[in-house]
Formats: sequence, C-alpha cells, structure tokens
Amino acid sequence: MPIKTHKYTNGEITVLWQPDICIHSAICFKGLAEVFDPRRKPWIDMNQADTERIIDQVKKCPSGAISIIEKKN
Repeated sequence: MPIKTHKYTNGEITVLWQPDICIHSAICFKGLAEVFDPRRKPWIDMNQADTERIIDQVKKCPSGAISIIEKKN
C-alpha cells in the first residue's frame, strides 16, 4: 500500500509530508513554527519563511517524514 504524501510548495521547493511515518517529535514546529504549525490547517505554510530556512529545518526531521523536492531549472 502506498504511503500517503501531502505536498506543499513555494514555487522554489516542495515539502513532502508523509504522516504515516511521522513520529511527532515536533522538531519542525519548535524550530520553525511560522511554517510548521500543527494548530493551523493546512499545517505547513511555505510562505512564512525563506527557502533556505525551510530546507535547513526539514533536514532536522528525525523520521524523514518531511522531505524536500527542489525545483529543476
């Protein structure tokens, strides 16, 4: 069975979130609450920080539940 994946983009990158593998460590929220806020729907708002800050925070996800696809030129 395929893993459910949600996609969020800012035009430069796309964040993929796979809720089935998320361990809810809250590292994303604690490090960049402007973008990753589980109290909001949708909980990821890519317009709240620059691309580099988002990439840096996604790299800290311990489960790999959030990841990045960079736009190809």
